[in-house]
Amino acid sequence: MPPWSLVSPASRGIGFALARRILQTTDVPIVATARKDPTKTRHELLDGLNIDEGKLTVLHVDVLDESTISRAAASCKEMFPSRTHHLHLAFIVPGVLFPEKSPAQINADDALLTFRTNTIGPMLMLKHFTPFLPKKGTAVDPNDGTIETLPEVSTTAVMSARIGSITDNHLGGWYSYRISKAGVNQLAKTFDNYLLTTSGENAIAMALHPGTVKTGLSKEFWGSVKKEKLFESDWVADRLIDVVKKVGVNGRGRCWDWDGKEVPP
Repeated sequence: MPPWSLVSPASRGIGFALARRILQTTDVPIVATARKDPTKTRHELLDGLNIDEGKLTVLHVDVLDESTISRAAASCKEMFPSRTHHLHLAFIVPGVLFPEKSPAQINADDALLTFRTNTIGPMLMLKHFTPFLPKKGTAVDPNDGTIETLPEVSTTAVMSARIGSITDNHLGGWYSYRISKAGVNQLAKTFDNYLLTTSGENAIAMALHPGTVKTGLSKEFWGSVKKEKLFESDWVADRLIDVVKKVGVNGRGRCWDWDGKEVPP
């Protein structure tokens, strides 16, 4: 049963770098998503790559609008019927950040947008794309048609952050973002428990912490980060894919740092 992959969203930042890396290092079909102008995103993802362009599909998805997720899943069902294909590698990475250094800076509308994007968005993605994951009895061959080895087990990775760790919270602040990412960690654990019953060791879920990456999300804070702790998105994409491949089943339901270390709950 041949594999396919998913990166959502992939129009910029870490998602863009992850999609490019998968395109460069495997032959598996990849579905990327963009909130705006999928045609432009597809052109940018393919720019400069000497690959089979037919393996990339870019679909419109706005995680704030469940109907777009549903339509994207329906398109994937036509391309990759679950009786003949399985989703083997998925990165769910939407994110928005409003830094609140004190409770007085909390804005209800911004906080709601943070939760809808960072936590509920990935939850709705899982709702609609879970049917594509292998079941316990599915014959899975992750190396079918790949240049480099995919993870041995079908892996769904949602983007969290160390700042979502309750144990590691020594500074406070960033209320909405912290809580939304703590929710992502709980989402990964809860979804992995579900996969344990439906997929056994054929599919797992985990959360990832990419570090501070030079993207639009963190641009306001670049000046306060040590140079050696501010990472380029391409470098981080390589590290995150390596982590997913290395931790395998042992990493299920947990949150992992870009360097392969477990983030405390």
